[in-house]
Amino acid sequence: MHPDRLWESAEPKRSYEVVIVGAGGHGLATAYYLAKNHGISDVAVLERGWLAGGNMARNTTIIRSNYLWDESAGIYEHALKLWEGLEAELDYPLLFSQRGVLNLAHSFQDVRDGVRRVEANRVNGVDAEWLDPEQVREVCPIVNISPHVRYPVLGATFQPRGGIAKHDHVAWGLARRAYQLGVDLVEHCEVESVEVVDGRAVAVQTSRGRITANKIVLCAAGRTSPLAESAGIRLPLQSHTLQALVSELLEPVHPTVVMSNAVHVYVSQAHKGELVMGAGIDAPNSYRQRGNFAVIERQMAAALELFPVFARAHVLRTWGGVVDVSPDASPIVGLSPVESLYLNCGWGTGGFKATPGVGWCLAHTIAHDEPHPLNAPFSLDRFTTGALVDEHGAAAVAH
Repeated sequence: MHPDRLWESAEPKRSYEVVIVGAGGHGLATAYYLAKNHGISDVAVLERGWLAGGNMARNTTIIRSNYLWDESAGIYEHALKLWEGLEAELDYPLLFSQRGVLNLAHSFQDVRDGVRRVEANRVNGVDAEWLDPEQVREVCPIVNISPHVRYPVLGATFQPRGGIAKHDHVAWGLARRAYQLGVDLVEHCEVESVEVVDGRAVAVQTSRGRITANKIVLCAAGRTSPLAESAGIRLPLQSHTLQALVSELLEPVHPTVVMSNAVHVYVSQAHKGELVMGAGIDAPNSYRQRGNFAVIERQMAAALELFPVFARAHVLRTWGGVVDVSPDASPIVGLSPVESLYLNCGWGTGGFKATPGVGWCLAHTIAHDEPHPLNAPFSLDRFTTGALVDEHGAAAVAH
């Protein structure tokens, strides 16, 4: 919780134009753009804990748009362009640092996939470069490019405009502006179910009573499936634990962001100095916010071969968040089979980087009751039509 309380946690009214479930980055961004772009401020953002206390506080802060498929590149590049002006727009220090993102290749297949993705990015107007091992070392001198290690670095894709932002500052900046525009931010208000009458969502049952709304939006990572099921919708999602850790504070040593899909590790250095290291998802389905130690231990051991200098760092804390993963590793954003109920889920490891972009597009979808062109490909019906956006492994993510 922000010490200066730049917003107030409201006592909820009994009725709103729009109720958004989940006060993480996506819920707050959606509320902000509803008010800013569409003049809809009779909005409540309901959070079962404290504002941004869920996955927003458990992500590894990486921002990039170098995805393979046109549909993914479109929404993530839109988000990145918004990131580039968001600090000034919100008048809040988001600590957005465009230090670049490296995606390492460790096999000839990795190289082929990486070069393909670079060319696809360029066609879509996304900045991307292919680097050989020596160029990788120029960008990030602490990466071990020896050919004699378990995961030799054969090259990397590089997106110079990618980087990191401070996740809690992003939440606070969006919350403050949404609050100033008239949005109610309601903490400690758990949504237990969605009430549907004659095929239309009309209310949510919460720990603080029943709240009616003309439109209801599900933006709660790890909670969307059971809430959608209460409205009669079964979503094609699996929930997994995603682990990460931070080190003690260090002097600046890591100048960029490095990701390795083969090793399932991504590493950056935060503004205060701690190393932020993320792992791949735990294989078993779970809603637990604690993962299997063997998973992160194995992946960190592999990371130490890439970054030998990190062996001298001490772990400060570890954590796990719950992520929802769809069958094609792409999000579900837009209308649902239930009238006036909207979905935003299935982001896997890609949620934080999309924050302003999905907020913008989902706000448009809610206001006009039809998808924005950038989120239209991510509709739920693609799982019956077969129009999948299959980012499994293609986008160098740790799914």
